[in-house]
Amino acid sequence: MALTRSDLASKIAESAGITQGQAADALKAFEATVTEALVAGEAVKLTGFAQFDTGDRAARTGRNPQTGETIEIPASRVVKISAGAALKNAVKG
Repeated sequence: MALTRSDLASKIAESAGITQGQAADALKAFEATVTEALVAGEAVKLTGFAQFDTGDRAARTGRNPQTGETIEIPASRVVKISAGAALKNAVKG
């Protein structure tokens, strides 16, 4: 089962001792800030938790799996998310 946005806001509110509305606003602000930084080409590093960064994927030749037809896949910019050491260790147990 996945933790939804409202579930996450509820847990943040409970943990921080704030209202669920305030927690939802903080979560939206966090998402907007990370998005703005990535669009601007900046990396976001939350030491021990995660790192958000962007990368460039080169244009390449691919194949349509249904028809076998060769297609050109254009270059694109992608988001990279890496887990930090503390998060990895917490999940490991």
